[in-house]
Amino acid sequence: MFRHHIVFQMNNKDRFQVTPDDPHSVVSNVDLYDILGLLNFGIQNTVDAVKELALSPSEIAFDLLLLGTAVMGVDTRISRAKNAQDGWTREIFLYFPVSDPGLWQAQAGALSGMLHFLTGDRWCFQFRPRPKAKQIIVPVSDKFNLAPRDCVSLLSGGLDSCIGAIDLLTSGREPIFVSHYSDGTTSTYQRIVLDALKQKYGKSSFDSLRGNIGFPRNILHNGGDEGTQRSRSFLFFSLAAYVADGSSGDTMIYLPENGLISLNVPLDSLRLGALSTRTAHPYYVARWNELLGAIGLSGRLLNPYATQTKGQMIRDCKDLHYLKELLPQTMSCSSPAKARWDKHAPRHCGYCMPCLIRRASTLFGLDDDGDTTEYGVELKGQVLNSKKAEGAHVRAAKSTIAKLQANPKYARLAIFKSGPLTDVGDQLEDYVAVYQNGMNEIAELLKTTNSRPL
Repeated sequence: MFRHHIVFQMNNKDRFQVTPDDPHSVVSNVDLYDILGLLNFGIQNTVDAVKELALSPSEIAFDLLLLGTAVMGVDTRISRAKNAQDGWTREIFLYFPVSDPGLWQAQAGALSGMLHFLTGDRWCFQFRPRPKAKQIIVPVSDKFNLAPRDCVSLLSGGLDSCIGAIDLLTSGREPIFVSHYSDGTTSTYQRIVLDALKQKYGKSSFDSLRGNIGFPRNILHNGGDEGTQRSRSFLFFSLAAYVADGSSGDTMIYLPENGLISLNVPLDSLRLGALSTRTAHPYYVARWNELLGAIGLSGRLLNPYATQTKGQMIRDCKDLHYLKELLPQTMSCSSPAKARWDKHAPRHCGYCMPCLIRRASTLFGLDDDGDTTEYGVELKGQVLNSKKAEGAHVRAAKSTIAKLQANPKYARLAIFKSGPLTDVGDQLEDYVAVYQNGMNEIAELLKTTNSRPL
């Protein structure tokens, strides 16, 4: 295993170096600019697109965008199998040029803590001044904003963000939708949803920005590839904060995610690290808002559906008829590309936890035949092989459901398994309820489905 030290540079005159006194450390230098003087890794296209929206974020917001790029970049290019003593926890040191080193260094501990919570790794940050030639990087837009927007909303191409978009637009809000993609499947679904929203509500009803940001393979010495992408939300939120900071006033950044997924209580002890993401967990969102306040950015994250199940989100959607029409064009599956092994185009597998929650939610919020999405496996009346992934997920879900039915008080303990809930205030009972109600939706979906070794 290796401890990775990554030095980010802004030009060839940046001579900053590190020489760790550790035989298990490896150093990589990553230039944030290409030989033409343009920002690498898709950042330049994003900055130009924000300028086209007549937005002018601050240099601090740009620091955050670069930091988000760096975090996700190294996360996806350092293999856990090669670089973690326990097969999971990596040690990552980032050396980063910023516009205000003192401000950022004061947040180094907070950044390390929130990323440890998100990815399970140990992160260390050292900030230094940008080169003199890079003190001002954010371009000032020469366009006048004739249609100022009143909020930012994350749009992933999934069902929850689609509901969030419909609710905002139906309510007369004028959002900027922010998306991030690093693969063709995600990009395709985002475009489908955005095109459908334009056709329904009109091109002038919202703006959108889609960032294709990421590191190429083999950019880090002895890194490898890592497919878990636990830090994706750090980049996603950084991108949204960059856009929000360029807007007028204190812009709200909406994070549409159902409460069951936000809590993401592990179905068993094996899922606590490797299979439980914390993208929208209340603790993580609260730390983000603390960070944004500490560095002086105007945006704030809010999940308006934090205490609703996905089924309740569907039921309460402000345009249910339109949602039902758009639903099969959204993507919720955790890994749709695996359908290629069955010689299918990317589609919902039908058995991963996001797929089970989606199917349960449509059963609750619509009706038995309200979801026309194509799924890879049938569930109703089936006995699935628990030795395979489809059966293992169902078995884990049914085991948790049985535990809850036998002891309803278990819910009060379970919701703390994926992280602290010290920031929810007097809403704790609502979080207990969203977990119970969400699992009840899955129980209804799986009442005629069983799993055993076959």
